[in-house]
Amino acid sequence: MFSGIIEELGRVKNISKRGNLTLLEIKANKVLEGTKVGDSISLNGACLTVVGIGADYLSFEAIPQTLKVTNLGGLRISEEVNLERGLKVGDRISGHFVTGHVDCIGIIRSKKYQNNNPCLEIAVPTQFIKYCIPKGSVSVDGISLTLAEKKSNTFTVFIIPHTLQHTTLSSKAASAKVNLEFDILAKRASPS
Repeated sequence: MFSGIIEELGRVKNISKRGNLTLLEIKANKVLEGTKVGDSISLNGACLTVVGIGADYLSFEAIPQTLKVTNLGGLRISEEVNLERGLKVGDRISGHFVTGHVDCIGIIRSKKYQNNNPCLEIAVPTQFIKYCIPKGSVSVDGISLTLAEKKSNTFTVFIIPHTLQHTTLSSKAASAKVNLEFDILAKRASPS
C-alpha cells in the first residue's frame, strides 16, 4: 500500500531479460534507505518487489503481464521513474490509498496551463471513466492527484509546481502513456 506521494525520481540503469522475466535496475538514493529484498516499491505506480539491491540501485523482476498492462514495458535506459516505498503502520497519509495495482494505461491528450496552473487532460479507456469522480483521487504514474473535470473519455488534473518539479510529469508530453489507478473508494462506490 502506498500514498501516492513520490519520494524520489529514480533512473533506469539497465533492462535485461531472464527467461520470460524482465529485470529492471533502477538507480535510486532515498528509497534505498531501509529497503530490503522482498519489499514492495511503487515504480510509476506499479507495485514491484525488490529482488536485488546494489550500491546505488534496486532490481525488480517484471512478468510479461505487468509490462503489457503498464507503461513499464516502454521504459528506456536513463529514463526517469517515480519511486515510493510502501507505507508503514502509523505513517501519515498525505495523498490517498494507492494499492500499486494499475487499472489501465491512460494517454496524455494535452499538457497546458489554465490560469497559470499546469493542467493535464488524460484519455482513459471508456470502461474506466465511471471511476473518475470530480474532486476524487486518482494515481497518475503513482502520483496522488485530484480529478478536476470529467468528460466522456477524458479527465483533467491540475498539478502544483512542486509536484511538476519532483515527478516525471515535468518531462511527460502529449501522447505519453501513464499508469492509472483509480481511487479504491471510488471503485467500491461505483456500480459495476
